[in-house]
Amino acid sequence: MNKVSTQIDSRGVARVTLNNPDKHNAFDDHIIAQLTKAFSAVADNPSVRVMLLTSEGKSFSAGADLDWMKRTASYSYQENFKDAQALAEMFKTLHQVPQPTIARVQGAAFGGAVGLISCCDMAVGSGNASFALSEVKIGLVPATISPYVIATIGERSARRYFMTAERFNAQIAQQIGLLSEVVDIENLDDQLSQLVDLLLANGPEAVKAAKKLVSHVSEKAITKALIDHTCEVIASIRVSQQGQEGLNAFLDKRKPNWLKD
Repeated sequence: MNKVSTQIDSRGVARVTLNNPDKHNAFDDHIIAQLTKAFSAVADNPSVRVMLLTSEGKSFSAGADLDWMKRTASYSYQENFKDAQALAEMFKTLHQVPQPTIARVQGAAFGGAVGLISCCDMAVGSGNASFALSEVKIGLVPATISPYVIATIGERSARRYFMTAERFNAQIAQQIGLLSEVVDIENLDDQLSQLVDLLLANGPEAVKAAKKLVSHVSEKAITKALIDHTCEVIASIRVSQQGQEGLNAFLDKRKPNWLKD
């Protein structure tokens, strides 16, 4: 049974939804494959301008499904390695979606769910959201999610929450950078809509290029090669069809053609 759905509205907003509320949207190898396929489809769809990652029910995701964990307990090293590769591929696919991505977080977000949130560009959470990187409690480590979580919350916070496995609330999640904003649960969708509207007001190709630019420039030494790259990026987009439209619309004091009434 498919536990992941994708809906795309007329504005090009894709909503990828985890639909396993009876298990608090915990995921197993089958759901991981479905999520990977959904993220790839969004990335390859030129009509999609924004992607939302959401889930049904009172929890965002409880992380790994218990039955899946039971199965992996009997796996050999090679079987575990292959299983981990599939999980890592899902996170990488989400992280590399070229369009802006926003996680909608309500309730519990544990283990791998923190990885999903960290792979998104932004995350809006409800005040009742709670988080934990609890792998060490059962003698494991948050390995496949670590590149994304550390990049999101920083090394110091990662050290603490990786090692203590303590649960933390939405306010702390915002302080350490895991959540962009925290609102009352009844205002969650309104806040999400505001972010979507901001993104849709901007040049679609420029938004993608800006996201790619952050990935390319982040933590790089400021060398001549890097400076040349940034010059190439701005020169290319200035002469592009969209760049010309945006500049001329600004100078002519009119709306650019990507803004629809």
